[in-house]
Amino acid sequence: MPAPELKKTPHFTALKLRPVAESNAPCCSDTRCATRSAPEMDASGERFSWQVSGMDCAACARKVENAVRQLEGITQVQVAFATEKLIVIAKHDVRERVEQAVKQAGYQLRSENSPPAPAPSPLRDNLPLILLTVMMALSWGLEQFNHPFGQAAFVLTTLVGLWPIARQAVRLMKSGSWFAIETLMSVAATGALVIGASAEAAMVLLLFLIGERLEGWAASRARKGVSALMALKPDSAIRVRNGVRETIPASQLQPGDTIEVPAGGRLPADGRLISPFASFDESALTGESLPVERSAGESVPAGATSVDRLITLDVVSKSGESAIDRILKLIEEAEERRAPIERFIDRFSRIYTPAIMAVALLVAVVPPLLFSAPWLEWIYKGLALLLIGCPCALVISTPAAITSGLAAAARRGALIKGGAALEQLGTLRQVAFDKTGTLTLGKPQLVTIQPFAGIDVQTLLALSAGVEQGSTHPLALAIVQEAQRREVAIPQADGQRVLAGRGIEARIGAHEIRISAPEKVPAGMLNEIARKQIEQQEAQGQTVVVVLRDNTVIGTLALQDTLRDDAKAAVAELHNLGITGVILTGDNPRAAAAIAGELGLEFRAGLLPEDKVRAVRALNAEAPLAMVGDGINDAPAMKAATLGIAMGSGTDVALESADAALTHNRLSGLGQMIRLARATHRNIRQNIAIALGLKGIFLVTTLLGITGLWLAVLADTGATVLVTANALRLLRRKD
Repeated sequence: MPAPELKKTPHFTALKLRPVAESNAPCCSDTRCATRSAPEMDASGERFSWQVSGMDCAACARKVENAVRQLEGITQVQVAFATEKLIVIAKHDVRERVEQAVKQAGYQLRSENSPPAPAPSPLRDNLPLILLTVMMALSWGLEQFNHPFGQAAFVLTTLVGLWPIARQAVRLMKSGSWFAIETLMSVAATGALVIGASAEAAMVLLLFLIGERLEGWAASRARKGVSALMALKPDSAIRVRNGVRETIPASQLQPGDTIEVPAGGRLPADGRLISPFASFDESALTGESLPVERSAGESVPAGATSVDRLITLDVVSKSGESAIDRILKLIEEAEERRAPIERFIDRFSRIYTPAIMAVALLVAVVPPLLFSAPWLEWIYKGLALLLIGCPCALVISTPAAITSGLAAAARRGALIKGGAALEQLGTLRQVAFDKTGTLTLGKPQLVTIQPFAGIDVQTLLALSAGVEQGSTHPLALAIVQEAQRREVAIPQADGQRVLAGRGIEARIGAHEIRISAPEKVPAGMLNEIARKQIEQQEAQGQTVVVVLRDNTVIGTLALQDTLRDDAKAAVAELHNLGITGVILTGDNPRAAAAIAGELGLEFRAGLLPEDKVRAVRALNAEAPLAMVGDGINDAPAMKAATLGIAMGSGTDVALESADAALTHNRLSGLGQMIRLARATHRNIRQNIAIALGLKGIFLVTTLLGITGLWLAVLADTGATVLVTANALRLLRRKD
């Protein structure tokens, strides 16, 4: 991609964007977008789509797909978990059968255009978990005073907790998911009840429900991020026809319509500017820290905000094909492209659970049938094997380590959204950073004041702040704030006037003061020394403005977005962990080069959201990559990376699209998160080794007749205690 053209004005660093809608084709319809690695939906057949409710994780999406795929006449099925959308291609109308199949699998469908069902109250939503927790506490209390009553209470608690899980397991079996985690939990709890471990059975069910609620909460938060992205486009628009203004739904806009957007308003569609001049906040799409200057005829993307005036535009995008729609599509595609990581227990249960049941059955019946061995002795051994095979320790081992790891991360100011994200953190070998708001503070600061013509620094700053006072432009705010910080008396200015494309001027006392970009200053006013100094400052990524008094240059001001205090230390720590870094930014190359040079990182500048996605995919193909950002424009790249990490000060969309967030807004938390994730990885492997190792030992000793049922209980309960204690060590980590 060629380097973007830059314009310098006193208030704008204008990045020349690729036209957002020069044709009616959506962004991903041509070769500019990378080819999808996920299979495209087959266009042959009739297309049906619904919204799915009740999905808590990516595994749920696969369960819905399995339920629908079995139906006759279905050509293709796709479930987008991020947007809860089910798309079916079929040879004929299958709507009724699809809705019935999904309902039988335990999920609900609704039309895409229908409003979402009202959310249940928190009390009702968490009632099963609350009920099971209360029953567990009562059962434990009874056990302390009366063992028979306590055991009966634990049995009742287990049955209450098991009923909805077992019912869902049966539904999933009917829909083609034979060994889902619900099946594993049902087998584990039932097996524990059969051999009398009712307390353990109840505890396993309680932990499972807690995990399911946490997953549901994370999924709900992630979908709120997608809703926030859609909210960038206003629902209505002001259309102008034959001089008459009318407010219409934004979805009715068509290419060629003329619309008005007030100062501070967002564009409802991609447009071509009719007004002579305007400035726009396009940070939602490009990450550019400063407003962008646009002239008549230039394209402006949907979601951009008109900074300071009422503007008129021609609509150039169809409904559903604007810049915001394309970003949403990129997020959905990245979600599909990144293969979902199945929970360890769910994967393992596909082999482990049926294998243990088969082995226990064979041990109980084969010796008596084939070798005339005593029935009672071998049934006893079969029951012991079933107890040894009870996956309680395995069910607890991974969640216990993950829960401890997530809690330890939260104490350090890092929100990690689930076990899969924690696992992926430990595999990282590269980190891609957005620049503005991530490595830098995202706010320009006045870094150099250079007075000329006998003017002192205080006077130059006072005059500049007087002209800029009252403006909401980031550069103006930086100048005024610096004057206030230095306790400089700011004079009263009269007749402030923005000079379109040239600067701003005002009268202070008897003098006309003007602030302008260097290239807008008349030839000859800047001497050679001043010009070379300005060129050096701009080469360092600084934005330079010239201050004139009565058409005489009296000094220059240089402003720059500055590094976060902990950026250098954070990058050095990542290098020590064997992780390389790169900057991916929509900002201009000079600003990016200045920051990259300070940090010793490579960089790629002038990137649109789709450019970032392509860069992330290319880097991700080489080694696992995390994308760290804070803006809406970073959300698609976060989804395309192995892991997305958001800064705590970032936009809602970035925070909700990310897999992890630095809630304390400190880059130093990156290294801590990665070290903790690697420690959790080791802990999980240790737990699995403990659980399976003890089971293996007691499996052999039971078959040899050395150990019986009471030691078989130790194989499971002892392993459960050991793996839980091992997982709790993560909470005591100091780094």
